[in-house]
Amino acid sequence: MLAKRIIPCLDVKDGRVVKGMNFTGLRDISDPVELARYYNDSGADELVFYDITASAEGRKLFADILRRTASEVFIPLTVGGGINTVDDFDRVLKCGADKVSVNSGAIANPSLIGEAAKKYGDQCVVLSIDAKRVGGRFRVFAKGGREDTGLDALEWAERGVGDGAGEIVLNSIDTDGVKQGFDLEMLDALAARVSVPIIASGGAGNMEHFAELFQHPGIDAGLAASIFHSRQVDIKELKRYLREKGVEMRL
Repeated sequence: MLAKRIIPCLDVKDGRVVKGMNFTGLRDISDPVELARYYNDSGADELVFYDITASAEGRKLFADILRRTASEVFIPLTVGGGINTVDDFDRVLKCGADKVSVNSGAIANPSLIGEAAKKYGDQCVVLSIDAKRVGGRFRVFAKGGREDTGLDALEWAERGVGDGAGEIVLNSIDTDGVKQGFDLEMLDALAARVSVPIIASGGAGNMEHFAELFQHPGIDAGLAASIFHSRQVDIKELKRYLREKGVEMRL
């Protein structure tokens, strides 16, 4: 059995880590390099680093902070924000990322996933989906959750995997920052449609939520931000707790 992964997420805006609720109301948390170093030492399995306003502001993801972060961490680093071309993949990988997350860029140019997968391999391409319930369906939102694309999230995930995405991060806007638990209904629906690893994002409020998450087949990792940033949940303690619950973990 493959070990489940615990992944902190650093949402970066104007060079600082921020956090909000339902993708709004952002507040300042910390310096990204300092926080990345802390998570590297805290037992995190991977780290996700999003430049959350790059797409909405139509600019490139900042490379200086990424280079400094990559030099400080020795766990896999996934980076996203403003990834619109294969050249953007190249730039981010050369700055030290291990995997590249695409979201709005792939919606605007669906061939991007296949082009990147062909050049760098499926394992390098992570399709990040910001999804929200609209009229009883799971819909894809773009530009940091600001724009309803009209795309069905499950169909979009299937298409992305078919084109070469090796992993999916499913961000539930409905549960983001609410701390009432992961969006298990949405995650189960996705797991029934794709066979690649799924990273669940949005809603973690305590250790029990992770234990509940990993009872659901097809979910490979739990991603969270505020409960880790605030030190409400310690990653080493979380992993020990999950191991005691019978969840395979790297301690």
